[in-house]
Amino acid sequence: MCGIVGSLSLSQPTPDPETLVAMLGRIGHRGPDEAGYAIDDGAALGNVRLSILDLAHGQQPMADAQDRFWITYNGEIYNYIELRDALIDEGARFRTTCDTEVLLAAWRHWGVDCLSRLNGSFAFALWDRETRELVLARDRFGKRPLFWMRHHGRLWFASEMKAFLEVPGFRFSPDRAQIASILACWTPLPEQTAWQGVRALPMGHVMRLRPDAQVTCEPYAALDFETDATVAHVDDAVALIRARVRQAVTMRLRSDVPVGVYLSGGLDSAIVAQIAAEHSGYPLSTFSVEFEDAHLDEAPYQKLMSDRLDSTHEALRITPRDVCDAFPAALYHAEVPVFRTAFVPMYLLSRRVQGAGIKTVLSGEGADEVFLGYSLFREVLLRRTWDTLSPEERKTRIAGLNPYLGHFSDATHGPLMGLYQNYLKESLPGLFSHEIRFQNGRFALRLLAGETEDAFAPLVALAADAPEFDGLTPVEKAQWLEFKTLLSGYLLSTQGERMGLAHSVENRCPFLDPSVVRLARAVNLRFDGGWTEKGLLKQAFPEVPTEILNRHKHPYRAPDSASFVAERPDYMELLLSEAELAKDPLIDTRFATALVRKITTQPPERISVRENQAFVYLLSHSLLQRQFAERSARPVAVTSDVRARLTVARDERCMA
Repeated sequence: MCGIVGSLSLSQPTPDPETLVAMLGRIGHRGPDEAGYAIDDGAALGNVRLSILDLAHGQQPMADAQDRFWITYNGEIYNYIELRDALIDEGARFRTTCDTEVLLAAWRHWGVDCLSRLNGSFAFALWDRETRELVLARDRFGKRPLFWMRHHGRLWFASEMKAFLEVPGFRFSPDRAQIASILACWTPLPEQTAWQGVRALPMGHVMRLRPDAQVTCEPYAALDFETDATVAHVDDAVALIRARVRQAVTMRLRSDVPVGVYLSGGLDSAIVAQIAAEHSGYPLSTFSVEFEDAHLDEAPYQKLMSDRLDSTHEALRITPRDVCDAFPAALYHAEVPVFRTAFVPMYLLSRRVQGAGIKTVLSGEGADEVFLGYSLFREVLLRRTWDTLSPEERKTRIAGLNPYLGHFSDATHGPLMGLYQNYLKESLPGLFSHEIRFQNGRFALRLLAGETEDAFAPLVALAADAPEFDGLTPVEKAQWLEFKTLLSGYLLSTQGERMGLAHSVENRCPFLDPSVVRLARAVNLRFDGGWTEKGLLKQAFPEVPTEILNRHKHPYRAPDSASFVAERPDYMELLLSEAELAKDPLIDTRFATALVRKITTQPPERISVRENQAFVYLLSHSLLQRQFAERSARPVAVTSDVRARLTVARDERCMA
């Protein structure tokens, strides 16, 4: 795992190496072990390394044996051993045992076709010295970030946008249209960043920049959920799920350092921990967060699982004060507006993991998207089959959607029946599954001053432009939208990768193994019609404690607006002062002031979910303007830290 930066000249001279080093300083937290850069013919590549494989020989940027291809690479190729064997059969020779060299050889032998063979989480920049072409690529599910922009005759790229704070003359400026879309959809879409001129390379895409400055960006992996299995019997489905998930976990245990596990208290992380305990070459370490609020806390189930596995377990207890104190620092790593505070405990937990000497952890992230664990999917089935169900069947289905929520009870059947009755027809093309959820987004849009164009248009266009989307079932469309929005835009990034790498901890997600995702289409909805919450997955792992198997899904949440009201951190002045709010031309001061007044004067039970979300959006937006647009944020790792471990891999200016 690493952090990467770099640039390519479109019309300007080679950049000053000091700029590269300063950019690396901004993201030095991603790679505390080594740092390096290479400059060649207008191309500049930089890297900070978190060494996990071949600790002694994985220095980057790295060149192939012929000195044609140079790469700066972030991530892990989990099937690098299998790819290495295949490449050796084709005549390749290797100097190291790291996956970086395997990736270089794969590109040399197979070109862009190698991307579809990679089972991993990655983002990389590859420079071809012969053709003078720069290639940027990102993994199929968006697990590793990669951002780019044009500025003063160069194309710049980086693992984190904060590196662009060091680009001479560049200034961050909020992008109103992108922010509107983020508020509406709860998360950035695949190319969005919230900042003018800065774009994310979408998941599953490869971008090429040629010497004539022509840029192409194309998908190499469609999110079509195509299956590679034919499953006729439930026993076959259970056996296949068990085999593929176990293979995915064991492949992600490949490491030259110990691998830990995040325990949430739920089914998915329990399965991952169970397999890891059986196959890890090191004693198992597990980590979890606990909360003072009993409604949020899952400590008994975390302890149950850690005791079962006899793991070395560390639990971090989170208070509202902890959330408030760490919110600005965690947000600096998130870099985009957020709608809840659940990423902050993960930021604090990764610091604890780092302190325990663990560099990489496994998590259960992705299982709900792959195996339809969210109530959202059953809600789609309910609304699509509404007219075929009797009133009693409707009540039963509603009661089973979110049994952990008090407002899904017998007393609320009437209002909920009315709610679903109003959403039986699609009004936003392609977004049927998410239209109820997006009502919260419509409320948050009221934070913006002036007229707002259709904030859902970018998501509608994203679905319309995807050739695979029309061929999906309603539930699969919901699944596709989850992958393209909350999973990649928030769960894998803000709450996952970015919080882990803030403290030099790499996260790995076995349920997002391509073979597991492909299998899921063959078994989802196949034997129970989709009404059971991950029933097949539970059958596949009966060794998980019964108390966990029998639990309904309990979403991971953290304290939100009530924490800020109770603790009143200094930065709350950004919202408590109407004069401060009025400084931001994007914000409707009148609406924002009324929202803040209600949040700060009413008891928490009087604050709705949508008001909570809008408040956290407003607070995060205001802090980000200070950190990025006003440039108040200082690097976590300063330039001198990076310089102390810096290696110059190539510098054409110093060569005869």
